[in-house]
Amino acid sequence: MLGVAPERLARWLDGVAQRHGEFTDVHVDDGGAVHVRCADSTAVVLTAPYGWTPGPAPLTTLGAAVKAPHRTAVLLVRRGRWAVGVFDGPQLVVSKVDARQVQGRTAAGGWSQQRFARRRGNQTDAVVTHAADTAARVLLPHVAGTEALATGGDRGLVAEVLADPRLRALDALPRLGPLDVGEPTKAVLLETPAQFRAVRVHIVEPGDRG
Repeated sequence: MLGVAPERLARWLDGVAQRHGEFTDVHVDDGGAVHVRCADSTAVVLTAPYGWTPGPAPLTTLGAAVKAPHRTAVLLVRRGRWAVGVFDGPQLVVSKVDARQVQGRTAAGGWSQQRFARRRGNQTDAVVTHAADTAARVLLPHVAGTEALATGGDRGLVAEVLADPRLRALDALPRLGPLDVGEPTKAVLLETPAQFRAVRVHIVEPGDRG
């Protein structure tokens, strides 16, 4: 499975046709995925990240649909750091990146280890609370016009943040991702559209079949 940027999709499909021959069949399944069969029997399945309405020329319609600006909320959480943002297409509209210290691991044992574990657990709880505060303050004012939510980082912490009752509307959005990200910095947040806007492609060439 690979991802192709919307702006590169037409050129990428031209390359497929050059390598594998003309498209002998193009159709859309009930889930909205486009299936393409090439002259050499190569099969390509393209899945749009957002909902779209197929037209008489599915590949042309898909290409236009995925390039349209879709408003997307992004929530990234790792232990000690979080980032949130709202994008219109690839353009960042609003964002906030923040951090809170969480102690590293210790080799101490006994009561010392237990006290450390409790303190570290409390610090992690504080991260979840503050991340939820940030999401409520930054993302909720835009949720009415937002089409999807993309999340990344520590899945457990993301789930805890979204469990905050204030974020029910955010959690109810259609989900993209999960995003493959490192520490939630501003630079990492700005790179997320390359993932959540990408058209997912599965390609099976003749040599790939048993």
